[in-house]
Amino acid sequence: MNLHDASAAHLDMRLSLRVAAREDIAQDIVAFDLEAADYLPLPGFEAGAHIEIDCGGVARQYSLCGDPRAPERWRIAVQREAEGRGGSRYLCEQVKVGDTLDARGPRNLFPLVPGTARALLIAGGIGLTPMLSMAWALHSAAQDFALHAYASAPERQPFADALSRMPWAARVTQHIGRGAGFADVVGAFEPGRHLYVCGPFAMIDAVLDTARALGWPEDHLHCERFAAPSPNAAAQADRAPDTAFEVELASSGKRIHVAAEQSVCDALGAAGVYVPVSCGEGVCGSCATRVLAGTPEHRDWCLSAEQQAANTLFTPCCSRAASPLLVLDL
Repeated sequence: MNLHDASAAHLDMRLSLRVAAREDIAQDIVAFDLEAADYLPLPGFEAGAHIEIDCGGVARQYSLCGDPRAPERWRIAVQREAEGRGGSRYLCEQVKVGDTLDARGPRNLFPLVPGTARALLIAGGIGLTPMLSMAWALHSAAQDFALHAYASAPERQPFADALSRMPWAARVTQHIGRGAGFADVVGAFEPGRHLYVCGPFAMIDAVLDTARALGWPEDHLHCERFAAPSPNAAAQADRAPDTAFEVELASSGKRIHVAAEQSVCDALGAAGVYVPVSCGEGVCGSCATRVLAGTPEHRDWCLSAEQQAANTLFTPCCSRAASPLLVLDL
C-alpha cells in the first residue's frame, strides 16, 4: 500500500450525506448511493479512495466504488459482519433511504500508480469495491487492465449482474468457489505491469506470495486490507514485553510519556493531541504520522516494506518505539 503524505492524510473534509438509494447486491452485502445533503456537487475522488462514516458513534471506512468522473452520487457497499464491532450492522440494519450520515473524506491510501502500462486487479468478496473505481478510471484513460473477482459462492459475489453490464465487462473474469491457486492469473512479471489486490487477509497474502515467486518486484505489488489477522500466539510469545517510551511533538517540543500498556494514540489523546483513528489495528492508515527522529517498532499492516524500513512514518494506534524517544511531526 502506498500512503500519501502523512500530514495531508490528516486533512479531510466533513460531509453530510443523504442516502439516495440502497440495494441488496449479494448475501449480507448492501450498496448505498449517497448524495450531498445540501444538494451541492460532491467533491471529486481518485480511484481507490474511501470515505469514513459515523456509524452510530463508531467510525468505519468504506471504499468509493463508482465512476470517479460521476461525482453527483457516491456509491459504497457494506458487508454485514455479525461478529464485527457494529458499524456494518448499523448501516445494513438501521439506515434507510432518506437518512443522513456524517462522513469525512475522501482519502486515498490505495491509489493507482501514475503511468501504469498494464494493471492486474484481483478482488475477493467485498474487496471488489476499490477495484471498481480503479476499473472505471483505467477504462476512461484507455489503459490496459484485467479484473478478476473471486467469491466463495454465486450469492456472495457483489455486483455480479452489474459487472456483466459495465462498458469494460470484457475485461472482467468472475471466479466462483475455492481456486487452486493464483499463478495462472498473476503470470510472470512484465515491465510496467502493476498488481492490485484486496480481499480476505489469507487471499491477499496468497496472491502476493505467488507474485513474488513469479518474479514481481515489491514496488509493483499493491494491496489494501480491511482487517488485521488474528494474533499469532507464537509471534506474541517471541515478542519482547512492551516498554515505556516518550514521544515529542515537533511543533512545541512537548514530551509525552507512553506507558507500557498504553498506545501512542491513547497517550496523545490524554494530553489533548488529536490524531484521527478508525480501525485501531494499523490496517486503514488513518492515523499515519510522520516520524522526524527515533526508530519506530512497526506493527501495522498498511505500510509497505520500504516505508517501514525508511522509518519516517508509523501508525500510532498500534505501533510503538524501538528507541527511547520518537519525535513526531505534530
